[in-house]
Amino acid sequence: MRMAVAGGTGTVGRHVVEVARDRGHEVLVLSRSAGVDLVGGTGLGSTLAGVDAVLDVASVMTQSAESSVRFFRAVTTHLLAAEERAGVPHHVALSVVGADRAPWGYYAGKVVQEELVARGPVAWTLLRATQFHEFAQQLHGQLGIGPLHAAPVMRSQPVAAREVAERLVALAEGAPAGRVPDLAGPEVLRMTDMVRSYARAAGRGGFVLPVPLPGKLGRAFRDGTLTAGPGADLGVRTFAQWVAEVSRERVGR
Repeated sequence: MRMAVAGGTGTVGRHVVEVARDRGHEVLVLSRSAGVDLVGGTGLGSTLAGVDAVLDVASVMTQSAESSVRFFRAVTTHLLAAEERAGVPHHVALSVVGADRAPWGYYAGKVVQEELVARGPVAWTLLRATQFHEFAQQLHGQLGIGPLHAAPVMRSQPVAAREVAERLVALAEGAPAGRVPDLAGPEVLRMTDMVRSYARAAGRGGFVLPVPLPGKLGRAFRDGTLTAGPGADLGVRTFAQWVAEVSRERVGR
């Protein structure tokens, strides 16, 4: 098969590209480095000619609902239009577990993405996954001031980005299936503990401070809204295994 991956250089995208190539598929990466601006809609042109499935794992780092909606609306609209013109038969999208129950901040954009995909012109499959293990690393880097690193008070069910990639490629190999069972990690953890574990493994100093976020989104973080419910599929790779890999990579450098 010929697969196109939107956001193929990101946290999960690079795994999607690797998994698809390992399975013998021809992979086209849709990214700025390949001359494609997904937000502006430029560079797509005839790029999708002959593509059997587009896997959209593009993302943006923001907690602004306005910025998130603007990003996902633009990317999804441009992709679906280009797919329709090229006759692509299958659009595979990645969303977030619980986004529809917490449609604020970043998750507001994912809700818009899901709506556009569901009523769009291309047959589709949509997988919701929980936060990746790497989310703790991202938070540690984003929310630091000097030796202090803030971490939201949050219940998380982290899943391996590799396992998400494997599921997405398997879905792309099949027929469009609409919304499929959610994919989550094997355990529910506290985000502050995850960030502390990452910091130790990466050899980072400083103190991790738990910060309860205000409003409805903060409550959703705390009450488990963003963890999996009944019927979800569970991955097998634990956060502790990912942290151990981070530590080995640091020692090996």
